[in-house]
Amino acid sequence: MLESEKEIKQHLKEIKRIASKIKDKQGDKTITLMEICGGHTNVIMKYGIRDLLPRNIRLISGPGCPVCVSSQKDIDCMIELAHQGVPVATYGDMLRVPGSKYSLDDARAKYGKVFEVYSTTEVLELKKKHPDIVFFGIGFETTAPMSAFLLKNKVAVYSVHKLVPPAVEILASDKDIKIDGFISPGHVSTIIGRKAYDNIRVPQAVSGFTPERILRGIRVLLELIRDKKMITVNAYPEAVKEEGNVVAQKLLQETFIITDSDWRGLGTLPKSGLEVRDDSLNAKKIYAKILSKVPEPKKTGCRCGEILKGTIGPQECPLYRKSCTPENPVGACMVSEEGSCAIAYRYGK
Repeated sequence: MLESEKEIKQHLKEIKRIASKIKDKQGDKTITLMEICGGHTNVIMKYGIRDLLPRNIRLISGPGCPVCVSSQKDIDCMIELAHQGVPVATYGDMLRVPGSKYSLDDARAKYGKVFEVYSTTEVLELKKKHPDIVFFGIGFETTAPMSAFLLKNKVAVYSVHKLVPPAVEILASDKDIKIDGFISPGHVSTIIGRKAYDNIRVPQAVSGFTPERILRGIRVLLELIRDKKMITVNAYPEAVKEEGNVVAQKLLQETFIITDSDWRGLGTLPKSGLEVRDDSLNAKKIYAKILSKVPEPKKTGCRCGEILKGTIGPQECPLYRKSCTPENPVGACMVSEEGSCAIAYRYGK
């Protein structure tokens, strides 16, 4: 038997034992845990981890997909820049996310000068031919340093970067969902460190991305819930440190300011986003006149927002597997590989 298989069996045994103890104390109350990383969601679905847990443990997915939580209005703004002839570059997943009328991929076919990139070095190469290029900066604290690097190299950035801890705090206080604990994202935590969660009084376990590491995180989380400890434990010490990556943190402080940010499904969350510090490199300020004409998007039948919040699962959206598929996505959750709907579709759920 492989070492990882032994570890999985041991974690499952402990999870069942702790869940039984919790049930003895709390009766039939269901313990709701939320993972807030698309990488976790993918592994959980791929290996059927939900089905392995005791009946009184409910595992739901949260806003862990950076592409998915970006607002439709911001996508419409980038499409408008392309419409006006401004060169735009971003990562692949964002090209396919539908705006109010069409996607950035459609805008590329219509107007040109919309570039798919996989690294910041590609953006710097594009800047040689297109000095006014705008980088659409998306993602959590993990990818924000890449945008910071571009800012240091005088590339204009339209930032929709989000911060994870404020979202956790809002979700923890949401009485509609009633989350008992969070499986916190490993990659984000390598940047911000375990200490970044200290002000959030809710059980949390920072977890890695293999089945045994996720189960380790769930076991640690259940121990915290059993003992009524409102703290964050680092269950991924192989990669996550107490202070995080202080070099990356310093770079973010030099290039961004913390601001309120619009999250798809959660609304505007205070102090949950990163805005470009230098106005001369802030695409929102540079092109304010053009962007002011972009209307607010209309509501559609897509329930991606509720899925991101964890109030419903993909199967409860009336569009799922019908008019909304990976080949013809209606909402952002079906576009990204880390989106809950795309993951559920991939594994036949």
